[in-house]
Amino acid sequence: MVRSLLFRACAMLLICAGRCIARAEDGAERDLGGGLPADVQAHWAYRPLAEVRPPQVGRSEWVRTTVDRFILAAIEARATEGVALVPLPEAARTALLRRVTFDLTGLPPTPEELAAFLEDRAADAYEKVVDRLLASHAHAERYAQHWLDLARYADTDGFEHDQIRPEAWRYRDWVIDAIARDMPLDEFIRRQVAGDELYPDDPEAAVATGFLLCGPDMPDLNSQEERRHNVLNEMTATVGSVFLGLQVGCAQCHDHKWDPIRQTEFYRLRACFEGLALFARHPLGRVVQQRGGVAGASHVYVRGDFRRAGPEVGPGFPRVANPWGEEVEAAPSGASFGRRAALARWLTRPDHPLVTRVLANRLWQWHFGRGLCRTPSDVGTAGDVPVHAELLDWLAAELVRGGWSARRMHRLLVTSAVYRTASRPAGWGGADRDAERAMTAWRNLLAADPENVLWARFPIRRLAAEEVRDSLLAVGGLLQGRRGGPGVMPPLPAELEATLLRGQWQTSPNPLDHYRRSVYLFVRRNLRDPLLEAFDRPDTLASCPLRGRSTTAPQALALLHAPLAWQAAEGLARLARVEAGDDAAAVVRYCMRRAWGRDPSERELALATRFLSDGGPLRIGSQDRLVDLCRALLNANEFVYID
Repeated sequence: MVRSLLFRACAMLLICAGRCIARAEDGAERDLGGGLPADVQAHWAYRPLAEVRPPQVGRSEWVRTTVDRFILAAIEARATEGVALVPLPEAARTALLRRVTFDLTGLPPTPEELAAFLEDRAADAYEKVVDRLLASHAHAERYAQHWLDLARYADTDGFEHDQIRPEAWRYRDWVIDAIARDMPLDEFIRRQVAGDELYPDDPEAAVATGFLLCGPDMPDLNSQEERRHNVLNEMTATVGSVFLGLQVGCAQCHDHKWDPIRQTEFYRLRACFEGLALFARHPLGRVVQQRGGVAGASHVYVRGDFRRAGPEVGPGFPRVANPWGEEVEAAPSGASFGRRAALARWLTRPDHPLVTRVLANRLWQWHFGRGLCRTPSDVGTAGDVPVHAELLDWLAAELVRGGWSARRMHRLLVTSAVYRTASRPAGWGGADRDAERAMTAWRNLLAADPENVLWARFPIRRLAAEEVRDSLLAVGGLLQGRRGGPGVMPPLPAELEATLLRGQWQTSPNPLDHYRRSVYLFVRRNLRDPLLEAFDRPDTLASCPLRGRSTTAPQALALLHAPLAWQAAEGLARLARVEAGDDAAAVVRYCMRRAWGRDPSERELALATRFLSDGGPLRIGSQDRLVDLCRALLNANEFVYID
C-alpha cells in the first residue's frame, strides 16, 4: 500500500511538472494581465512612499536629529505601567571617538586624534570629527568595501582555472573615487547599470558597468551558449537583489514561490541585458555593447534550461516594483542599445519605493550593524518586517530630498543621539552618582527589548576582517598609504601557496605594497587569506548583503600566531619606545591609546608596568617583554570589538 501511494504521488508530481512546462511552451506564461493581490499591494516594501511626519516625543531634550524622534517614540510607546523605558546615556568620549572613526574609515583613531578630541570642549567637537572623517580618503576606501561585497567583486573568474581578470581593479578604483567625490547615489547606480549607454564618450562610465560583470564565470565551459545563459541570469539576479531588494533569481526556472514575480518577468528583466555581446573587449575584458545593433530574441527558458527556449519576450520591469506601469523604451524599435539606460532611469526614479527604501536600509545597516529591515537584499513578503517602518520611509524620502548624497546621510545618522548612546552601563562616561540610573535603564531595556530592536542602546560589534588586518598595520606603524592600481599579492604561508597552480600567486615585488589597506589586496576566488577568512570575509561567488559575525578559536590563534600580528606587535613596541622613552607608565599609556583608543585604568596600569619592570630595561626585539605586552593588547577582545 505504501509503495502504491508513493507511486501515485510521483505520478502526480510528474503530471504537474508537465503542465508547467506545457504552459511555458504554449506561451501562456506571457500573459501579465491582472492586478496584484491586495495583500501584496499592502506589503510595506511595495507601498508607494508616503510623506511621513516625525512623531512628537516626551523627552525632546534627548533628540539631536529627526532620526531620534522616530526611535524615541517607539521606545516610549513600549514602556509599560510602572516601568519607564529610556535610552542609555551617551557613550564615553573615548568610546564614541573609536566607534565613529572605525565606522567611517575602518581604521583606529591615533593617539594624537584622541588627545585633540579630549581637549576640544566645544559643543560641536564631535561634529567636527565627523566632518573630518567623512572628507578623508580612508572613508571612501572603507565604504567601497561595503559596496564591493554587494558587487561580488574579485580579480579572478573562479571555478577550476580561476583565470585572472587583469583590469578588474579599475572597477574597484572607480567605486572608491565615486565615494570620495560623494557621487549622488542615483548617478552611482545609473553608471553601474548603463554608464556606457548614457555616456558613450566617457571611458570611465564604461568601467563603472563592471558591476554587472563582477560575478563568477567559467570561460572554458564547453557550451558558450550555456556560459552566456548563466552569466546573464546571474547578472539579472544580482541587479534585482542589490537595487530592488528582491530575490528575482528565484524566478529563473519557475514563478517565484513567495513574491508575485513570474518567470516571464525574470526573463523580461534579463532582456534588458541581451544586447551585451559578452566576452568581447571591455575595460574588464568581458563585454562590449552592440551599439546600434538589433537585439537577438529574448525567451523564457523552460525550467531555466538554456536548451529549451520557450516563448519570446520583450524587455520589461517586474510588475510588483513598477506601480507606474512604465515600459522599456529603446530606439529604434528592437534595438539593443538603450535598454539598460531605460532600466537605469527606472531604477533611479525619485519615487521608486523599493530602490530608495533598500538604499536607506543599507545605509542604516552599515552604521548600526543590521538594517531596520534585517533582510537587506530581500524586502519581499518572505523577508523581515521593520519595527521602525516609518523611520525607514522617512530616511528613503530624506535621501532623495538631500540630492541622493550618501555623505549627507552618513552625517545625519552618526550625529544622531541614537548613534551616540552607550552600548552598556560600563561604557558610559557619566558621573558616579548617576551610575544607578544608567544600570536601572539597562535592566529595564534588557527585560523589555532583549534583541535591541528599539535601538535604545548601541550594539557592540566585532571588527570586520579588513578592519582587523588594517588595524594591525595601523597600530604597528606599518600601514602604507599608496592608493589604487592592480591588486597586491602579499606573501602567503608556504602550505597555502602549495595548493595553487604554478603562477597563480606572484608575490608583489615591492615589500611596502604588502602593507597596503586590505581593499587593495588581490582577490582570488579560489583562495582565502587565512587571517581574513578567520574573521568572516565573505566569498565572492554571490552578492553579500550582510556579513557573518562568528566567534571562534581560529580567530584567537590567528591574532596570536599570524606573521602580521607579530610584526604589528614589534612595530607597536618600537613606536612606544621612541614616543614614550624609558618611562614604563608612559609606554603603557601610549600602547593602550594606540591599540584600544583609551587610557589604562589604575589597575591595568599597575599590572602592565609590573610586568614590564620584571623584565628589566625596556628592549626592542622578538623576546622583549614590551613586545609580549603589545601582543597581549592586540589579542584582547577590546582590540577587535567596538563599544
